[in-house]
Amino acid sequence: MAARGELMGEDKRYLIPAGLHRVEQEIQRSRFITTVAHTPTAEEAKAFVARVREEFPDANHNCWAFVVGPPGSTSTVGMSDDGEPHGTAGRPMLTALLHSGVGEVAAVVTRYFGGTLLGKGGLVRAYTGCVQQALESLPTRERVRKARLAVELEYANIEGVRRLLAAHEAEVLSEEYAVTVGYRLELPVSQVDAFRKALLDETNGQVLVELEEPQD
Repeated sequence: MAARGELMGEDKRYLIPAGLHRVEQEIQRSRFITTVAHTPTAEEAKAFVARVREEFPDANHNCWAFVVGPPGSTSTVGMSDDGEPHGTAGRPMLTALLHSGVGEVAAVVTRYFGGTLLGKGGLVRAYTGCVQQALESLPTRERVRKARLAVELEYANIEGVRRLLAAHEAEVLSEEYAVTVGYRLELPVSQVDAFRKALLDETNGQVLVELEEPQD
C-alpha cells in the first residue's frame, strides 16, 4: 500500500475569541459597552457590527474595528468612528486589537453620551481603554488548522498504529472493520507529514493514507 494526497496550505496556530464577550464601564458619565466576537472573515465582522447596532439602536455611537487573520495582520482590517471626531475611536480600537495577540477578532464600542465632552485625547484614551479592558478578560481558544485522513491498514497493525494517535494529536472520527481496518482521522496540519511517516514505519509500508481537504 502507499500514501496518496498532498497537503496544501500552512498550519497557523494562534489565539481567537472563544465566544461573544462584553464589558461595560462609565467614563465621565458616558456609558461605554464593549462587545468582542470571533469573526474569521470581513463579512462575518460586518454582520456582527450590524447585530450590535440592532441591539443598541438608541446609542449615540457604535464604533467598531476588526482584524481578519492572525494576530497583528493588517491584510484585512476595518474600522469606523461612527460619528465621533475623525481618528478618535475606530483607529485606536484597531490599534488595540492589532496589539492584543488575538486574531480573527472584532470589537464594537457602544457609547451613550452622558453630557460631558471628553475632547479628542479623552476619546482616544476612552476607546483604547474600553477595548483593552475587554481583551484582558476575553476567553480565548487556540485556532488549529486541521486535516482529515482516511487510513486503511491490516489487522496486525492496529495496536501499533493506535499508539501513534496521541503523539500526533490525532482524533478518530470513525472506524470500519472489514477485510482491512479503516480509520477516518482528524489531526493538526502540522502533524500530517510526521504522522504519515510514522504510519509507514510502523506498518512497513503496508498502509494506505488518503488526505482530505484541510479544515479551518
